[in-house]
Amino acid sequence: MPTDFDRADNLHRPPLGKTHRPTGKPLIVTPTFVSRVDDTARTERPQDSGSAKSRHGNEIHLPNWRAGALALEGDPNLAFEHWDEYWRKIHGPKFAWDEPGSSSELVVRYDQLHRIASGPSSGFAPPYRAMIDEKGLLPTDPWKRVPKFKRPRWDGLAYIAYAEQSDIERTLEQDKFAKRIIADEQTAFRMVTREITREHILIPSERHRDAVSLVKIHMRQPDLSREVFQQRMLDEHARLVVAQPATAEFVRRYAQLHNIGSTQKDPEGSKIDAVSVLGFASLNDVEDYLLSDDHAAIEASENGLAGDGSEWWTAVNYSIINRLLPEVVTTS
Repeated sequence: MPTDFDRADNLHRPPLGKTHRPTGKPLIVTPTFVSRVDDTARTERPQDSGSAKSRHGNEIHLPNWRAGALALEGDPNLAFEHWDEYWRKIHGPKFAWDEPGSSSELVVRYDQLHRIASGPSSGFAPPYRAMIDEKGLLPTDPWKRVPKFKRPRWDGLAYIAYAEQSDIERTLEQDKFAKRIIADEQTAFRMVTREITREHILIPSERHRDAVSLVKIHMRQPDLSREVFQQRMLDEHARLVVAQPATAEFVRRYAQLHNIGSTQKDPEGSKIDAVSVLGFASLNDVEDYLLSDDHAAIEASENGLAGDGSEWWTAVNYSIINRLLPEVVTTS
């Protein structure tokens, strides 16, 4: 018996969904960074007004005091797993579904990038070394030596692409998005960014089914204007990245997203000047890439341009919508 794909997001991507060849013109991307609802104090993680909904639809202003009232999951022990499942399996299909009077057709690509704590990050980069004492022995009291966890600012990235900037408003002004998708975001997310970027694909993905992404959030050094920073990232830095043998060996996709504005007030997203997203086949490939001499040169170039607030982390990829195939290098 064939599978029934009614209301499933499979219908919006290959092999079931129809695709067309891109032109090479830069796409417009809303790289929406998200933080999940949980019981973290607002002093540690900011929260959008109206988010972190209770089971009665009200904002929980102090989630660290009332974690049990969160609509998504009241048990802190299950909060991360339930959120991760909800974003992919509930929110993703909702976003793709064309309810009566609505259409997601102008969204040409929507990927969810879920940050993986076990993957490399700027807070804990490889190599990962065995913990030993002065005699080279493993400690007998590991409970006293657990390293502090350095949580990145964001838990994931919704990578949503349009052909034209005007397509963003035409899509988001529909009641489905303005009323029901926003309500769903306020249930699942603590904060979302609203920046608009121009996408530059330097290395296209062959099938756009790469398992893992390395996400680098770039904030420029204070002595650089955004325009100069982005130009140098796209010219000298991109050339350096692409020229490295380790890039040819490990990287399956490389794109830069350059901030050109926002869809609404965006206190956190407006600080981001550019984002690099690199695709890989596996987490081990990310680790080996980061440990290569080639990446040391790339990192030195980034450090010469980026300032405080920059961070990077690893994510698992889910394609929700993809109407473009094959992917091509941005040429104009």
